[in-house]
Amino acid sequence: MAVKTILPFGDPILRKIAKPVEELNERTFKLLDEMAETLYASDGRAGLAAPQVGILRRVIVMDCGEGLMELINPEMIEMNGEQIGMEACLSFPGYFGYVKRAKHVKVKTLNRQGEEIILEAEDFLAVCMQHEIDHLNGILFVDHVLDKWLYHEKTRKRIDLLDVIRLTKKA
Repeated sequence: MAVKTILPFGDPILRKIAKPVEELNERTFKLLDEMAETLYASDGRAGLAAPQVGILRRVIVMDCGEGLMELINPEMIEMNGEQIGMEACLSFPGYFGYVKRAKHVKVKTLNRQGEEIILEAEDFLAVCMQHEIDHLNGILFVDHVLDKWLYHEKTRKRIDLLDVIRLTKKA
């Protein structure tokens, strides 16, 4: 397998809508395996969507503390409550912003066997699912940031959110 390169903010692929996986085959499984290897290549990574590695398919891998999860053609079917917390992205490393997300979500997805399953999540796992599904729809966490700043993870130095949004070609 191979660790894939994670695309940075500014790459136009990150603003495109990913296409559904039409067939579960060796190519799909290889993508899932390589995305998992990429996710685990550095500590502290929680999730990765296929567009972040340059593949416009509706595929996600996540490990938000409960082991590896693979989502194929995920669809958000329910969102309840709200929570505000720090959120970051592998495509814009080193910075976070404060984002409001649903506290509880229900997601319909396929597993590797092609079975449709319903996943329910709360708190951090719910945030991860929302963040990664947003990636499949060309939406980035900076589109949800509540104030006008992003903060450096180590120094807490602020940078202007609008400059980052411009970098993502959305402004």
